[in-house]
Amino acid sequence: MILVVEDDVMINNLLCKVLSDNGFETDSAQDGAAGLVKALEKDYELILLDLMLPKKTGEEVLADLRKTKNTPAIVLSAKNEVVNRIELLRLGADDYISKPFDVDEVILRIGAVLRRTGGAKTQTELKFKELRLDPESKRVFIGEEEIFCTSTEYSILELMLHNPGKVFSKRNLFESITGEDYLSDDNTMNVHMSNLRKKIAKITDEPYIDTVYGMGYRLSK
Repeated sequence: MILVVEDDVMINNLLCKVLSDNGFETDSAQDGAAGLVKALEKDYELILLDLMLPKKTGEEVLADLRKTKNTPAIVLSAKNEVVNRIELLRLGADDYISKPFDVDEVILRIGAVLRRTGGAKTQTELKFKELRLDPESKRVFIGEEEIFCTSTEYSILELMLHNPGKVFSKRNLFESITGEDYLSDDNTMNVHMSNLRKKIAKITDEPYIDTVYGMGYRLSK
């Protein structure tokens, strides 16, 4: 179960829905004091923790929590807030996500933190047509033939298979996978997509990734 500590009701509800849609049970609190009480009373898989909270700030919650528990925590904070990321890590944060955030990035970051901290639940195989991803071994197959992907290529496919109907812009893909800001002249995603398509084309003539001109990429229908 994941605890969402966020005072903005709409953001809190959105995060809980997205987490639920991705197979996580959720609990929530809308101020720091209530969040800390819940975090101390229950053993959560992970905590999503806003910084600017009433009654007790996110930094205070994190500092108090770390006195007795090591529950993984990802901090959420608006980009215009003055945040010392090094200090947050020293307080015990496992990761940091800037607002406004992309919900796909949140899911990927949660998965990464849970894998690092040993809290990840067993994931089922992801499938699209004949394409299969094994989340445990990080291997990719078309039918019975394996595609040898880089970690970035795997992350691209994983994100797209979790959202089969979505069109992903280059910015969306880059920021969701790397956690870094996208530069408009960055050609990285085009290169990764080209390499993926070449690897797929060696095995099958069936298209798996479409270019939506002026918008980005999506899985072929």
